[in-house]
Amino acid sequence: MEFEFYSQTDTGRVRSNNEDNVAIDTSCSLAVLADGMGGYAAGEVASGMACEFVSAELGRWLNEAAPQASDGDVRRAMDICVDNANRAIFGAANSNPMYAGMGTTLVLGVFRSGRLLLGHIGDSRGYRLRAGVLQQVTKDHSLLQEQIDAGMLTPEQAQFAANKNLVTRALGVEDMAQLETHQHEIQSGDIYLMCSDGLSDMLRDHQIAEVMAQHQTLPEMGAALVAAANEAGGRDNIAVVLVRAQGVADPAPRSWWPFRRFAGLG
Repeated sequence: MEFEFYSQTDTGRVRSNNEDNVAIDTSCSLAVLADGMGGYAAGEVASGMACEFVSAELGRWLNEAAPQASDGDVRRAMDICVDNANRAIFGAANSNPMYAGMGTTLVLGVFRSGRLLLGHIGDSRGYRLRAGVLQQVTKDHSLLQEQIDAGMLTPEQAQFAANKNLVTRALGVEDMAQLETHQHEIQSGDIYLMCSDGLSDMLRDHQIAEVMAQHQTLPEMGAALVAAANEAGGRDNIAVVLVRAQGVADPAPRSWWPFRRFAGLG
């Protein structure tokens, strides 16, 4: 199974700096997206560190270990790499007054033949477009989502809530971060979208699906999503990652964990 990747970020129409970051490593089919928070420039530092640390460390491990590694092995590697990134961001935030309180959301995907290992922290999202139907495959770690789950708000009411940006999990704000991971079956023709809330707050899911359906290539699709978010107000930075799957899936490998060879993840 082969994967095509495209990514794009945009400052939007209101913010003066861009605190969204993305990282793609096509050699190991890894995509990382982060939306920073904090004082001016601090959020950009946090999201940049998250993308750099996770893509470099996990990408290196995947390129060496992936042919023999099971899905469970990869999920463990994801947890360890994200924990290392969290510690680095938390340490920087506590050692430099300019970065005090900074943090970032995170969504990352490891695309394997026939399945996606998807992890996230915060309210940056993952979607799957299959046969024209768009489905959100992550669940926001946010106060708003908790209110929806508790029956205090309907999804429709949540569209107009004032506390959309209050996340209940973030990378770098505490000494430990909990990555939520799930595995999803991939079918040929699937298109996966990872995005910051600069897109999902501006466009309803059906609008995102409509924009994606109007374009064939991933660059056209990504540019159109960013343009649509800006046309709807562009109140925040916008980041999108698009991944298209094609071909037949290979069998999943058995469990294999290289503790000694890859001491950085042991």
